[in-house]
Amino acid sequence: MPPNAAPEKLTVAAAADLQFALPELLSQFHAANPRVEVSAVYGASGNFYSQIPNGAPFDVFLSADIQYPRQLAQQGFAVADSLFTYAVGRLVVWVPSASTLDLQRLRIHVLESPAVKHVAIANPQHAPYGRAAEAALHSLGVYDRIAPKLVLGENIAQTLEFVQSGAADAGVVALSLVLAPKMRGQGRYWEIPPDAYPRLEQGGAILARARGSQAAARLRAFLLDAAGSRILNEYGFSAPERR
Repeated sequence: MPPNAAPEKLTVAAAADLQFALPELLSQFHAANPRVEVSAVYGASGNFYSQIPNGAPFDVFLSADIQYPRQLAQQGFAVADSLFTYAVGRLVVWVPSASTLDLQRLRIHVLESPAVKHVAIANPQHAPYGRAAEAALHSLGVYDRIAPKLVLGENIAQTLEFVQSGAADAGVVALSLVLAPKMRGQGRYWEIPPDAYPRLEQGGAILARARGSQAAARLRAFLLDAAGSRILNEYGFSAPERR
């Protein structure tokens, strides 16, 4: 890019579980690419999947589920050869630090406690973490007993907010959120065994409106290189299998 050229701007539609990790990623990306300005909008991946074909002004989609960008590529709304898996998400049960619940002893069964009146999960209709949470509750044998307690967050970040605010006593949330520096000391968590729910393959793609964008291609490359992977790992994401 010529020295006096205007900055290239990118808008990223990002899964809500990235709301703490992505700012750090984008800060480091910008340090290496100072003439690229990236802004991010966070929300439920399924909602972005519905908005993008209707003209939502996004250049890159970072989903909590690789299936959404894959389907957009099949429909012509994403660049097919730009599809990538950037991380594998993980689920935890989280309670505030002031909670008297014995999370470490009871694990998933803490949700059955009479002291737990509401359990927050993301809405399974459009949030991959919500679908994974629902699957985990079924596979661990507690779903039927706690179903009346469930309250649904619009996305995984709002799900965590429900527990923080006291609207729920416990929540099934993303490990990446509770490991964020601003969350340290605010609660306790127990990690749900990964074999209890479908693997959360988090994937992305460059969207059709950014086809040919060198900045979008550089952002994709950064997310997949060692620096990007290191930051994602610090926030509790597992590395995807590279094929």
